[in-house]
Amino acid sequence: MTLEKKQSGYEGKWYFHPPMRNALIAGAISLVTFAFYRTGLLPSLPAILLYVTAIVLGGYHWIKEGLETLIKEHEVGIEILMIFATIGSAILGLWDEAAFLVVLYGAAEGLEEYTYAKTRASIRKLLDLVPKEARLLKGDKQVTISAQELKVGDIFLVKPGESMPTDGMIIEGSSDINEAPVTGESMPVHKKVGMKVFSATMNLDGALKVRATATFRENTLSKMIHLVEEAQEQKGKAQAFIERFGRKYSPLVLLSALLMVTVPYFLGYSVAFWAARAVVLLVAAAPCALIISMPVAMAAGIGKAGRSGVLIKGGAHLENLGKLKVIAFDKTGTLTKGRPVVTDIIAFKQTETEVLRIAYSIEKWSEHPLAKSVVAKAEREKLKAFAAEEFRSLTGYGAQARINGKLYFAGRAEMLKDALQNEKLVKEKSDQLRAQGKTVIFVGTEYQMLGMIAVRDEIRPNARSVISRLHKMGLKVAMLTGDNSRTADAFALELGIDDVRAGLKPHEKIQAIEDLEKLYGSVGMIGDGINDAPALARATVGMAMGAAGTDAAIEAADIALMADDLDKVPFALILGKKARRVSKQNIIFSLLVLTALIPSAVAGILTVAMAVFFHEASELLAVANGLRAGKVEHQNG
Repeated sequence: MTLEKKQSGYEGKWYFHPPMRNALIAGAISLVTFAFYRTGLLPSLPAILLYVTAIVLGGYHWIKEGLETLIKEHEVGIEILMIFATIGSAILGLWDEAAFLVVLYGAAEGLEEYTYAKTRASIRKLLDLVPKEARLLKGDKQVTISAQELKVGDIFLVKPGESMPTDGMIIEGSSDINEAPVTGESMPVHKKVGMKVFSATMNLDGALKVRATATFRENTLSKMIHLVEEAQEQKGKAQAFIERFGRKYSPLVLLSALLMVTVPYFLGYSVAFWAARAVVLLVAAAPCALIISMPVAMAAGIGKAGRSGVLIKGGAHLENLGKLKVIAFDKTGTLTKGRPVVTDIIAFKQTETEVLRIAYSIEKWSEHPLAKSVVAKAEREKLKAFAAEEFRSLTGYGAQARINGKLYFAGRAEMLKDALQNEKLVKEKSDQLRAQGKTVIFVGTEYQMLGMIAVRDEIRPNARSVISRLHKMGLKVAMLTGDNSRTADAFALELGIDDVRAGLKPHEKIQAIEDLEKLYGSVGMIGDGINDAPALARATVGMAMGAAGTDAAIEAADIALMADDLDKVPFALILGKKARRVSKQNIIFSLLVLTALIPSAVAGILTVAMAVFFHEASELLAVANGLRAGKVEHQNG
């Protein structure tokens, strides 16, 4: 099944997806017919009609696709072999076998198509992040228009609390911008005249006039959607080996069966005798055990993973887990909790408690994320704020308020430049904190520096132990983040990460994945944000943090960690290794069975009944072995 032929999107339940729905109904019809016919409750003719109904219904999609591939691409795939195997079984009166082959193959193809179609549909939901309307400025007038009508060069207004309708350049105003949806930057970024802003990023505290540099269709978010879709198409089919094998195997089997009929005809031998052998060959050579060799093992592993809080979207992704050589983590929201917390309070003139209390009295009026971390710290310590008056947010610098008649500031060092009496000590301390990846809030008056409050995104409690376990498993660990290099390096040093790539935009994360792939081998990417979606799609295996992850990241990824639990990562990798090992055993076993059955069918050693018996026995053995893939225990820590 080629990706181009799959539906572009599907948002319904898996069992309503047409190929899956048809396979399930056909399977039910076949099972009921088999039970009633074998117990003598259903005559032969009605049973055959019901089996034919199941075959037509269950095989409609893949039979149609197989014929289209044969006609348009001149390729004999496994679908064609399955068609002839079904016809051969029917000619020999094995209607139940024919129906079983159709249902089995239809369900496998339907599941693959559903997963892809569902992902494509959800990717388009990214566009919901962009406001539907924009405030277009025409002279002194504001005109509200559809965001899709914006053209390059148009000037639009973005008020505090609003998102950017498209990419642009600031021509008036300054503000802190939350760029986390696009860049992954954990802290708001201060933007001023001449700096770029991106679609779907949030303007926090200042009115901005922006000149559009891209249309709606060409903005950053639209490009991200394209990147995700492109990366998805670069992924091979779930069973690449079987397809490669099938491209050579299927034509050979069909040619052999055809020769077994035509050669005796031209030589004057009994056509009926050799035609029967040809049909036996088709039945014996039908690669059902091979087709289910990987899916059964993967299904067992996926079931175990689901019960353990790991959602794996398909067998190929579980198999790929077993061959990963490097795990790349996003930082914000993945290795960290995605919210800033106060880590240090340094006092110069007063106690740490007094510094925090003054900052709290100012910041409690602010909606800035850094201000909220200060407020949260003060409230945890049950501090009482001073009565503050004349609060004012200083865009891009911080905030100020009057306490007991005196003006106090909390924010950037530039606000207190006249108060840096201990400038050397302040610089030394602030540089030390920044080297640890922390943001520094300076607290003081116009004439006196009182202290500093350091804020940093909080590392997940189990991040260190998980990385240590990955190292013990022989894996390299990388970090891909939109944060600045100083912050990224500080986190990497603390966590023991091998390879750090900082300051990355979404398309640069894809390039980083490709670089890691060349350097180490197969890459697993773990992220949570929309900005991670293209990299999640491009990686060999993309894993999204579940509850905290955006819908887009989860849908673009192959695996979702449902409880935001990084401990699930080593468990999933162990499960993948076992599933891959078991699936390889099944493939080898299936090929050995075909190697034995095909010559026996050609030599006439096998009767139809024997061919069916060995054929079914090999399938049952493959299933039994495949179920072992789920025998893995989940251990924390």
